[in-house]
Amino acid sequence: MRTLALRPARTRVMSAQIYGYLLLLPAMSFLLLFTHYPAVATLWESLFSASRATHPAHFVGLDNYAALLDDDIFIQSLWNTLRYALITVPLAVILALLMALAVNQRLRGTALLRAAFFIPSLLPMIAIANLWLFFYTPQLGLLNKCLALFSLPAVNWLGEPDTALYSLMAVSIWREAGFFMIFYLAALQQIDPRLGEAATIEGASRLYFFRRVQWPLLMPTTLFVLINAAMNAFRIVDQVIALTNGGPDNSTSLLLFYIYRTAFSYWNLPAAAAMTVVLLVILAAVALLKFKLLDKRAHYQ
Repeated sequence: MRTLALRPARTRVMSAQIYGYLLLLPAMSFLLLFTHYPAVATLWESLFSASRATHPAHFVGLDNYAALLDDDIFIQSLWNTLRYALITVPLAVILALLMALAVNQRLRGTALLRAAFFIPSLLPMIAIANLWLFFYTPQLGLLNKCLALFSLPAVNWLGEPDTALYSLMAVSIWREAGFFMIFYLAALQQIDPRLGEAATIEGASRLYFFRRVQWPLLMPTTLFVLINAAMNAFRIVDQVIALTNGGPDNSTSLLLFYIYRTAFSYWNLPAAAAMTVVLLVILAAVALLKFKLLDKRAHYQ
């Protein structure tokens, strides 16, 4: 009798589990088809040689990865990408936080200021490239016009190896800071206003209140923003194509741009696959490192 009584309960539990998996099936199918399968296929492709008309592809193991160590452009592109990420990520996050703190006020014109900060993230890359070319154009650009006011020589911002990469960084920071500001603004508005009232009564300064109260509560948002900013820095390619095409002298050749050029200009798909695997490993390491360092300090409400 007890077995008969337990059977309907088990049937209900099993039916609920099957129903839950059926609800997850569409999302899991898309995830497997467009995320996990391409990753496995890329890893498999990287273990073969490039297919040619007279030489079909054959298994070469880790030779494509070993060849990357002798590829000077790959090494330079990897170094450019790491430097790009180390500079743009913290600056974009800090600027986003400052903008969020500035517009987290109930003042006249705040809504307009929020829109002005956020609009750059909505613009297509072609529009952004043309806008910044107006700033960077030699002799005629707005930046050089400003330098001329102080009798300073004109700078070829995108044509000199010493300044081209930093010019791209400025565009990325300007474009992404407004997008990350939205997340910080939403997190700031979720903080209980009674905490600010209590800090005011106790005579705490704004800096002290931010350091002791707001910043710890913003750590989950900061972790999310840092991971997304790092991924954006490593997968940038459209901006490079629109502004510099990797030049001058490969000084703005970032890793994803070099992967794109290797795959679709040189048609060396296995080498591009090997570089893609390296990129995925770097992104995974960055994400794990940030979770390891920051997740313990995050306070989840």
